Amino acid sequence: METLAVILEGPERLALGSLELNAAGSSDVLVETAWSGISSGTEKLLWSGRMPDFPGMGYPLVPGYESVGRIVDAGAEAKGRIGEWVFVPGANCYADARGLFGGTAARVIVPSARALPVPERLGSDGVLCALAATALHAIDGGTPPDLIVGHGVLGRLLARITMAMGAAAPTVWEANPARCGGATGYHVCAPGDDERRDYRAIYDASGDADIFDALIGRLAKGGEITLAGFYADRINFAFPPAFMKEARLRIAAEWQPADLAATRALIESGKLNLGGLVSNHRPASEALEAYPQAFTDPDCLKMVLDWSNAA
Repeated sequence: METLAVILEGPERLALGSLELNAAGSSDVLVETAWSGISSGTEKLLWSGRMPDFPGMGYPLVPGYESVGRIVDAGAEAKGRIGEWVFVPGANCYADARGLFGGTAARVIVPSARALPVPERLGSDGVLCALAATALHAIDGGTPPDLIVGHGVLGRLLARITMAMGAAAPTVWEANPARCGGATGYHVCAPGDDERRDYRAIYDASGDADIFDALIGRLAKGGEITLAGFYADRINFAFPPAFMKEARLRIAAEWQPADLAATRALIESGKLNLGGLVSNHRPASEALEAYPQAFTDPDCLKMVLDWSNAA
C-alpha cells in the first residue's frame, strides 16, 4: 500500500509524493487522515535545519504530529476500532523515509494504542489536541501561571486551560502587536508595558533562549519559570539574580495519553474551547506553499492541511 505524504528531503527542501507503507501488524490500525496541523515550533526547526540532535533525526523524513482522521482498516486484534475518529500523534510506517514525526500523510499505519479517540465535531480544530495536552501537562505539573510569555497557539492554550482548571486569569506578554488580539478573558500586553516584578509562576512559550535574564527579574522570591516551548539554542542566564530570587526552573516534557484524556474531558464539559486558533486552511496539494507560509507569515497563527481530496 502507498500513501501521499509530505517529505522533507533536507533543510528547506520539501516534496509531496508517494511513499510505500510498511505492512500492518495484528494490533495496528490504518487511519485515513482528514486534517493535519503544521507546528511552527518543532517542525520549523526541522524545515530550517536547526533541529538539535534528536532520536530518529535524519532525511528524508515525514514531519507532523497533529493529525486527525478515521480508522478505515485494522489488524485482527483491532478490528473493533474501525470507524472511530481519532487523533494521531505521528507515525513511523514508511519503507523509504523516517517517521519524524510522521503524521503528515493521507494514510498512516499506527499501533492501535497510538490512535486516540477525539470528538469528530471538532473538525480541523482537532489537530490542536496535542498542543492542548502539552499545555495541560505543563500546568498540571506545577503552579498555574500568572504570567505567560508568547501569545501564539501554545500561549493561548496555556491561558485558556489555566482558567478552565479554575485558576485566576494570567497576564500574557506578546511583543508582536499583530498577535495581541484574540484574548478570551485574560490580559495581553507588551513586556515593556508591564511593571510587575512579583510573578510566582512564569510559563515561557516563546522558544526564545535569550529571554531568561528578563524573566528572572520579574519573579517573586522563590518563583518558578516553566519552559513550555522547545529551544534550539543553549539556555543561559546570569546566576547572581537567580540566586537572589531563589529562582526555580522546571521543564515540561511531552504530553502523555492521560493528558489528552483530561483535555478531552475539559472540551466535552464546555470549559475549554479550541475555536479561533486555526487561522489558515490549505488543501494538502498546496503543502509546498503552506509550510513556508506557516513558518514565515506573521499573520498565520496555525496552518492546517486538508487531506479530503488527497489521492
